[in-house]
Amino acid sequence: MRLDINLATRRYEDAREFWTRWGVGVAALCVLSLLLISLAVRGWINAGRDRHTIRQLQAQIDQLDAERDKARSFLELPANRSTRDQSQFLNGLIRRKAFSWTQVFADLERVMPATVHVVSLAPALNEQNQLQLEMKVAGDSRNTALELVHRMESSPHFQGTQMTEESLATDNANGISATIVAVYMPDQMGGSGK
Repeated sequence: MRLDINLATRRYEDAREFWTRWGVGVAALCVLSLLLISLAVRGWINAGRDRHTIRQLQAQIDQLDAERDKARSFLELPANRSTRDQSQFLNGLIRRKAFSWTQVFADLERVMPATVHVVSLAPALNEQNQLQLEMKVAGDSRNTALELVHRMESSPHFQGTQMTEESLATDNANGISATIVAVYMPDQMGGSGK
């Protein structure tokens, strides 16, 4: 009978296999670290370009603001006030003339739910000289009026859509009437449709 006895004080380890496995892992981590560092450096460089572009654009905005303020102060002179007022009046007339009822109703027809109808529509210019529509609509439930608001929000022709007031309709016990306000953005590429 033969007994194999290991008289070594430490257990045998294959050092080559150990270094091969760990070497591949360390090399992969080094490659990944280099990739992340290069992406970080590229992002930092691009951010520097963006900061430079923002500074240039801000300088242009400041210059245009200064020119606008200069032009406003020129128009505020007593000798130029009548010209300014006449210009504002004529520009308002041109904006009102450019309003296309046909186009507005065509755009509304695309977003209008089947159970909602327009009772009245009043266009007006807001403080930013944007065309704002105030619509009174009637429908069979509050949900259909809210559906109209959501559809108008998703349309490119209506912005800042809000339901400003709502009440039960007087002629229908289950119906609702609501006032909806939105900024109208007509299609600039299409025809006027007047």
